[in-house]
Amino acid sequence: MASHRRPKQPSRTRVSVLTATAAAAVALTSQGAAQAAPKPSKDEVKSKVDALYEDAGRATDKYNGAKEKQEKLEKQIGDLQDKVARGQEELNDLRGGLGSMASAQYRSGGIDPSLQLFLSSDPDNYLDKASALDQLSSKQVESLKKIQEKQRDLAQQRKEAAGKLDDLADTRKELGRKKQEVQGKLGEAQKLLNTLTAKEKQALAAKEQKRASRAADNRADLGKEAPASNRGAAALAAAATQLGKPYVSGGSGPNSYDCSGLTQWAYAQADVSITRTTYTQQNDGTKIGRSELKPGDLVFFNNLAHVGFYAGNGQVLHAPKPGAVVRYESMAYLGTFQFGVRVA
Repeated sequence: MASHRRPKQPSRTRVSVLTATAAAAVALTSQGAAQAAPKPSKDEVKSKVDALYEDAGRATDKYNGAKEKQEKLEKQIGDLQDKVARGQEELNDLRGGLGSMASAQYRSGGIDPSLQLFLSSDPDNYLDKASALDQLSSKQVESLKKIQEKQRDLAQQRKEAAGKLDDLADTRKELGRKKQEVQGKLGEAQKLLNTLTAKEKQALAAKEQKRASRAADNRADLGKEAPASNRGAAALAAAATQLGKPYVSGGSGPNSYDCSGLTQWAYAQADVSITRTTYTQQNDGTKIGRSELKPGDLVFFNNLAHVGFYAGNGQVLHAPKPGAVVRYESMAYLGTFQFGVRVA
């Protein structure tokens, strides 16, 4: 017969040993993880944050491009819908006129059989029957042709509007994705900044303040270079009135700006229309090298991630990055220079 003795309970000493062993294992694991991923230094955090801001700038530019496309599509769709509405009114008037002719014929002795045929069917099919044309008056033929042409125009305009509505739906989806990408990059940067101690944050803020102060000092050292053009000079002067305004992703003035928002706004004050993004602004004028730069030219950096105004003496007036304001800054601090663009 099987024994039914209760299993022996582990002693308190054994439990304590097991607990201590488990705790030690957890501590060693944690220590190993800490050793595998040491806390990044202040400079490493800054470098990663700057890279994320650059990525966010690129994503912002694509967001701005999608937004610009959306606005253009909405205008085009509105214009097409207005044309369709006006065209439908004209078509109704033409049909009404032809109906009046039919009524007059009826009162004077009956409707022309060919006209009666038209009023009960599609004029396209009817006009294809050339043998019936001789039964119509020249005025009726002209009216039928106008109706046929107007119907074709309306069909084409409706088709075009439908296509643009589909494009608009796709663009709105893209806009949402790009907005999420920008917010994700900025959120990631903020998480990294949050890993810093208060002392490290103060050190970074002091460094940024020193850089901003140095940029302000550079305002008096722009040299006396001749501007690229009168309009370039006017755009640069307009941008200078925005010094101190904050950088905001997607900002296009007058209260905040991103880099391409500032350049577009400033050129608009000089009665020059340029596009919204760095990717398109590079095509808004003639590309030039560094040695050819003059005040008022656009300057591009870091694979089109950034744009600003060349202000003279190696200085750039721009909207730098999140947390900064519109300011002057040496080209030496802005990364890899690509090219300048002289706007006509």
